[in-house]
Amino acid sequence: MAVGMSFYDTDKLRQIATNLFYGWGYNFYRTENQLRSDDQLVRSKAAWLLGIAMASVTAAETEYRREFLPPPSRVKPFPDAAAVASAQKLELLAKGIGALEAAIQQQPVPENDRMTQRFRQEAATLRTLIEHDEKLVGQCELMRSMVDQQTGMAILEKIADLEGGLGAIRGTLQQRETVLHGVTQ
Repeated sequence: MAVGMSFYDTDKLRQIATNLFYGWGYNFYRTENQLRSDDQLVRSKAAWLLGIAMASVTAAETEYRREFLPPPSRVKPFPDAAAVASAQKLELLAKGIGALEAAIQQQPVPENDRMTQRFRQEAATLRTLIEHDEKLVGQCELMRSMVDQQTGMAILEKIADLEGGLGAIRGTLQQRETVLHGVTQ
């Protein structure tokens, strides 16, 4: 064979690539790999939606503080306790949304290893995860839509619903973890 001709030997290159893919534990033509990739994409979009929601709540909190918590003066040296409590509720809501955003980004997907393949049907597990992730994205979009472009007062009016939404998102993440650990629901 001429010098450099092995770079054009399709059969030999396919064998090398296949060995490398299997050595890396990856075969990009498998359904499971597409589902794993989809799962990661969906979760990144859910986290992105929560990032937007957190930014909206943070902006509303800043505006609320500017409007209802002016700098101290001789006439009024101490801030209104109710306004401080409301600002703190907005701050806690933003932190709660941020914590869920981080939790979504840190969620694992099933590993592509022999133990996973031996004890669990990976494609079925990933399909179940996608179902949970669809629910998760819906919840995150609902959260985003409820706070997007809203004032602090408007957000405070629906704070109970928003806190309930945070609880629902946490529940979906727990269900997802249950699926990942192989416990049936």
